[in-house]
Order: sequence, then structure tokens, then C-alpha cells
Amino acid sequence: MPTVWILNHYAQEPGRPGGTRHYALAKHLRALGWNACIIAASVELNTGRQRLARGEKRRLESREGVHFLWLKVPVYTGNGPGRMVNMLAYALRAWMPWNLQQLPRPRVIIGSSVHPFAAWAGARLARRHGVPFVFEVRDLWPQTLIDLGRLRDGSLVARALRLLERHLYRCADRILILMPGATEYIEPLGIPRSRIVWLPNGVDISEFPYHPPPGRRDEAFTLMYFGAHGTANGLENLIRAMAVLKDRRASPAPVLRLIGDGPMKPSLRRLAADLHLDNVRFEDAVPKAGIPAVAAQADAFVFNLVASPVFRYGISSNKLFDFMAAGRPVIFSCQSVNNPVAEADAGITVPPDRPERLADAIATIAALSPAERDRMGLNARRYVERNHDYRSLAARLAGVLNELSGRAQE
Repeated sequence: MPTVWILNHYAQEPGRPGGTRHYALAKHLRALGWNACIIAASVELNTGRQRLARGEKRRLESREGVHFLWLKVPVYTGNGPGRMVNMLAYALRAWMPWNLQQLPRPRVIIGSSVHPFAAWAGARLARRHGVPFVFEVRDLWPQTLIDLGRLRDGSLVARALRLLERHLYRCADRILILMPGATEYIEPLGIPRSRIVWLPNGVDISEFPYHPPPGRRDEAFTLMYFGAHGTANGLENLIRAMAVLKDRRASPAPVLRLIGDGPMKPSLRRLAADLHLDNVRFEDAVPKAGIPAVAAQADAFVFNLVASPVFRYGISSNKLFDFMAAGRPVIFSCQSVNNPVAEADAGITVPPDRPERLADAIATIAALSPAERDRMGLNARRYVERNHDYRSLAARLAGVLNELSGRAQE
């Protein structure tokens, strides 16, 4: 069985909170004739957990037939220089041949960004082994950093990242994009549209059984968010919307459950305390396997992102598809080129960074009849079943791998 190496700095194993895109794809690839090895960093995103023991430089382990190679990188906090050192350490250690000796020889190599240094290592490894290179674009670096105000356009760092970005696009045999509008960003750089393949995030429907709504009639409406608590998520908007509802004296007041971790969580806790919001609950992150049971406790979900130009190329969010797979209405507070919630007729859309409008949407969803909320929720689930089940997404990826490796002609 041929092997594909997937370089993803922040890959997550099953049983832990966070995105498991590549594990889900790899698991289904086995049934399609491909073995996958995921090469990832030892430090877990958001929590900073170090997977490897002192003195341990690497570890190869298998989870349900999917191989994970963890490479030792330094622990860091925040988004300062320590994170950059962590990124570069991963890329360099992935490039070093002695770290990969335990892996079967690859037929294709995928280098996946959040940051481009992981993809750079993938491109170098593909050249070393004489195999096709696939560049998976999960974030548009440096454009995302510029649009979020973390990097000045035209700076030395921005120019260097643009040079690296263009090099990766040009040397890639295929470019996988998660955001549906990313082609409009990439093609003007001189990249043929024929080399670009849309492969969005998804959900493993077989592991996400449908649970009917709680059926509460005399209890508070429960709004839920689970996922990262980062700058781009803009959860301050949601906290302030809850304050607006408090001022309106809604009875019973809706309960907001914020589940997850991230750098903004301490400041969000302080904001909720300052606003005296005793109906906002902060909870620890939940392992992926536990998400369906927790999601079943919600009456509705909220998906929120800050207003940023980067979303003009679209979004492809794991947590949004988890929300929709749970079969509940979703409030979509985001301005992007695509809107799965509107496409599915599965909730309400409001502009980002507008707490009053978000409060209106929460009140509207809470006031709907159970039958109407059920209708929206089932629309959401049917949408992801049709468009974002990882089984069908893995089949599309296998088609790309077969084409590049020549297996279709064997």
C-alpha cells in the first residue's frame, strides 16, 4: 500500500480536544488504498502540553491504523518570539532525515500550513525523495497576519513570507485549499487554476450520532460555543451580546456555555465578571470523541469571527460543521464569501462585531417554537451529510493522490 506523508505542525491525535482533520482523512484513506503518516510537533496547540518525555526526541505511534510521528519542539506561551522558535524548530526537525527513518518511503508528500514553514519542509522532503508535493493552504500567510493586524504589510518579514509563499505555490504539483474563495487569491500569482483543488474541512458523520433536542420547556435556553478562544474568534462580541440581553431583562435569561481553551480565555473571564454575567459559563475543552454528547445539550450554537478582510476568501471551520452535525440552529456572526448556515437555511446570520444585532439573533432563536428550531437543526445536519462528511472528502483526496502518483494507470 503506498504511503502519503502529511506534515501538519498542529495535528491532533484522537481523544484530545482540537481539530483532527488529518486523522479523519487518514483513517478513511486506508479503505481507499493509501497509508498515511502524520508528522507533527510534540507541543499541543492551545494547551502547551508536551507529549514527549525529557530526553525523548521523537516518538512514532499508531492510532487506529494512522501513524503519528511526534517531533520534539520547545514549549512556548502566547504569540511572541517563542512561538516563532517553535515553528522553525518543527520545520527543521521535520526536514532532518534521521528523524524520519522509521517511516515507510512516501509516494506523495503533503505540506500543510497554518504557517508556511511546515509546507517548506514538505517541499524539501518531496524533492529529496523525488515524489510529488501537495501544498495544503489552511491559512493565507502572510495575508491573514496582515488582515488581523499582527504584521505590517510591506515590512521585511511580510516580504520574506510572500517570497516563501510564492515559492511554495509554484513548486507544488497540487494546491489544496480549504477556503472556497482562495483561488481568487492564488491564481493572480501566476498559478493555473487546474492545479488548485478545494478540499474543505468536515465532520465524521459516522462518529456524530444525532441526538434530538433536549425538549426543555421550563428551563433557560442554552446557547453553546466550543472551540478556540483566540483573537480571530472575537468572543468578546458574544460576551457583550449577553450583557445586552441582561439589560433587556429576558426571563429566563439564556445561558451561554463557552467550552475550550485559548489565549483570550482569561480576558474573557474578566470581562464576564466585570459585566456581572452569572449566566456565562466557562468550561474546559472537550476531547473530540466527547463533542457529540456535549453538543446534544445545546438548544443552539453561535459561530463568531471578527470582522477581517481575510474572510473575503471564505471560511472552512471544523467547529461550524460540528455545530451543524449536532442538528441545532446556528447563529452565524461572520462576514465571509461563503455562509454554510444561510445555504442550509439552518439559522440566522448577523454582521460581526455588533453585540446588539447578535443579542437580537439570540432572542429570536430562543423565541422560536421547538418545531421551527428542529427544522433548522435538521437542515444543518443534512447539509453537512451531503457536503462535508470526511468519508467523501477522503475519496476526493485519494483521487488527487492517485492522479499524482500514477496509480490510476497501474
